[in-house]
Amino acid sequence: MPGLDILRRRLIGTPLPTSAHHEERYNNAEALAILSSDALSSVAYATQEIVLVLGMAGAAALSYTLPITALIVGLMLIVATSYRQTIKAYPQGGGSYRVSQQNLGQITGLVAGASLSIDYVLTVAVSVAAGIAALTSYFPALEAERIPLCLLAVVLVMLANLRGVSSSAKFLSMPTYLFMGMVVTLLVAGAIKTGLGQLPPLPLSEQQRLLEAAHHGANSMHVLGPLLLMRAFSSGCAALTGIEAISDSVAAFRPVEWRNARRVLVVMVLMLALMFSGISALAHQSGVVYAENGPTLLYQLGERIFGNGILLFVLQMATLMILLLAANTAYADFPRLAAFLAQDGFLPRQLSSLGDRLVFSNGIYALSGLAGLLLVIFNGSVSRLIPLYAVGVFISFTLSQAGMVMHWWKLRERGWISNALLNGFGALITALVGGVLLFSKFTQGAWLVVLAIPLLVSMYLRIRTHYNHVARRLRMASDVRLNLPPAAPQGSGPPTVVLVGQLHRGTFEAICFARSVTSDLVAVHVDLGGGRAEAFRLQWERQIPDVPLQILESPYRSLVDPVVEFVHGFEKQHRKDRNRFCMIVLPVFVTRHRWENLLHNQSTILLRQALRKKGTRVVTTVGFYL
Repeated sequence: MPGLDILRRRLIGTPLPTSAHHEERYNNAEALAILSSDALSSVAYATQEIVLVLGMAGAAALSYTLPITALIVGLMLIVATSYRQTIKAYPQGGGSYRVSQQNLGQITGLVAGASLSIDYVLTVAVSVAAGIAALTSYFPALEAERIPLCLLAVVLVMLANLRGVSSSAKFLSMPTYLFMGMVVTLLVAGAIKTGLGQLPPLPLSEQQRLLEAAHHGANSMHVLGPLLLMRAFSSGCAALTGIEAISDSVAAFRPVEWRNARRVLVVMVLMLALMFSGISALAHQSGVVYAENGPTLLYQLGERIFGNGILLFVLQMATLMILLLAANTAYADFPRLAAFLAQDGFLPRQLSSLGDRLVFSNGIYALSGLAGLLLVIFNGSVSRLIPLYAVGVFISFTLSQAGMVMHWWKLRERGWISNALLNGFGALITALVGGVLLFSKFTQGAWLVVLAIPLLVSMYLRIRTHYNHVARRLRMASDVRLNLPPAAPQGSGPPTVVLVGQLHRGTFEAICFARSVTSDLVAVHVDLGGGRAEAFRLQWERQIPDVPLQILESPYRSLVDPVVEFVHGFEKQHRKDRNRFCMIVLPVFVTRHRWENLLHNQSTILLRQALRKKGTRVVTTVGFYL
């Protein structure tokens, strides 16, 4: 085995058989850690961003921290209540994309899918940047290496997820619970110290001095007004990102899936509300302020309550770990969303394929690359990334809840009116908040999200157009016997193997070519799972009974290994002497534009290379022009 493959196996693990797929599910404790890490970790920076924006108007404006927090907690409960209904109505998962697509139409579903895709990429970027900020707060000397540390963190989380659900769940659960424990400890200790009078607030004059220093003088201060309050509110709404993750991943729970998902959602939201409210209350009580790229607000609270000891160190390390692992929520959901879009023909088909460890590996690679690019562009700064954050998720919130209203209207089951009213209220509130976010953040970077969503939808539709064109070109009757050319004379031509994935015009032309040059012909089909092999065999017997078909089992979803093994045995059986050759025929698509090659898996290239390495001397391709 080549050295690269050995390294890959050590980092990711050995392939898992398709039969183990049902075992790769979360129990409730693992689900809380994996799917809630984004939402729970947001308490590390949500209050901080509220304080940062309010601080632009001076120390007196910090008194609005608690009212803004209360509004966000109320919104949090409304959204969670609405998503409880979505989970039960759509137990197969799919979240906003599936709900919007099925109830509001294709374009609306694609807008939801694009919004969520953007939000998942930003989730990784913001979480990693915030995690590294927690590290550099405790070790200021590392500040100069912020970008390399961010990229290293993305790689580590990517590798953890490539190992698969069960492996990553066991590895990733501990930091989440450690963070929750440390934050609750901080809140309890802070409440005790406050009650004993040991946590006096900073004097207003000292707060003002720190804020003026952070903003380079009083002249740079802003006037407290509706726009600034909306900006503070919208920045704090980052605490709501990740709530939808559980509804997107209901299928990843153990049976009964929807019931377990709803239980975890309730626990997550209660913990999130408790921690977010508690940190805001402590920040208000102690009077701490925050400056961009300075010591984090959570670090300052920990230093005042725990002192500079072991508890502060554990708090910072737990914050670092959960913020890095908060990206894991996006890694759990973005590949699934991409797979749904790919199955519907709006993204490359490769994104719907399971990798060696029964995860959507190509989606994981795509998410890592996009998040890494954002971290480089925005210099790993949480405050620069936050204006882009949450806009997309509130668009998807609104579309999902509006879709649920239509869902109840169509079904009209018992109690549908109350359900529709609940989801309608959720849609109205999230639409209003989404408008506030967009208005208050537009010039700070939200315009990029507004531009990116239609561009993504256009890309989805362009890809779907290509696949529709391919389907039309390949389509042929599926219920009639096909007319093959006359077989070559007996004993003529080299023994030939034709690889067939599906029975369409492309593979039919390859079979016609092979039949015209040889009398010794066998077609080979690889069963990659999904239960479609038997239906393919019946179709083959109905349409091309004159050509023998060999179906190869592939429990590890590999196309190359079973084919190479079969060809090796076929050549050993049919090569009677050194002057007699066997021929392998591979059907290929020839696209009209080079970029369209990216929409096909190019498995022919890998097969040809693997066969040549094993000594196969005649490998030919039959092109079908799309």
